[in-house]
Amino acid sequence: MIAHLRGKLISKQPGQAIVEAAGVGYDVCISVPTFTALPSVGAEAALHIHTQVSEDQIALFGFLDSEEKRLFLRLITVSGVGPKLAIKILSGLNSERVVQALRSQDHAQLTRIPGVGKKLAERLVVELKDKLDDFAVAPAEKTGAQGPAVDDVLSALVNLGYQRVAAEKAIEQAVAKDEALSGDFDGLFRGALKVIR
Repeated sequence: MIAHLRGKLISKQPGQAIVEAAGVGYDVCISVPTFTALPSVGAEAALHIHTQVSEDQIALFGFLDSEEKRLFLRLITVSGVGPKLAIKILSGLNSERVVQALRSQDHAQLTRIPGVGKKLAERLVVELKDKLDDFAVAPAEKTGAQGPAVDDVLSALVNLGYQRVAAEKAIEQAVAKDEALSGDFDGLFRGALKVIR
C-alpha cells in the first residue's frame, strides 16, 4: 500500500493532483485545502496517502497535512461516507471546522456541504463526536467578512456550485475592497462573483 508520495507536481486542480515519482505519474484525489496549499506545478510535493482498493480500481487520496488524513480516516468509518464524500466534506470545511461542527453537534454547518443531508449529518455527529478528543482545535477565528448579507451570499455561491472555501475567500476579498458591501446582498454577491471567476 502507498502511504506517502514525494515527487514532482505535474498538475493540480481542485480535487486532483498528479505527482511524478520515479518516472510514474500518480493521480491523487485531494481536498481543496490541500490544493490551495500545494506548491506551484513543477515543484516537489510530498503527500500523505490513503490507498483505497476496490474491485474495479485502486484510488489514491492525498493530504499535505497528516491531521487532515487522520480526520479523513475517521470520516470513512461512518456508514455511508466513502472516500470521495470524505474529501468533499474536507473541501467544504477545513479540518478544524469539521471537528468543531462535530463536537458542537452543529448539523446546520455540516448540511451546508454538498452531498451531506440531514440524516448523514446526524449520523456523523452521533458516530464521531466522542472520537475526536485527540484532535486539537484552535479557538474559532472571526472571519473578516461579517454582516447580515454575508451568510446569504455564501449560501448562494455554494448553491451555484462554488466550493465553500473559495466562496468564503471571495467574500472576504470583496469586503476588503469595500466594507460597506457586508450589509448589501446584491453588491456583495456581484463583488464576490468578480473575485471568484
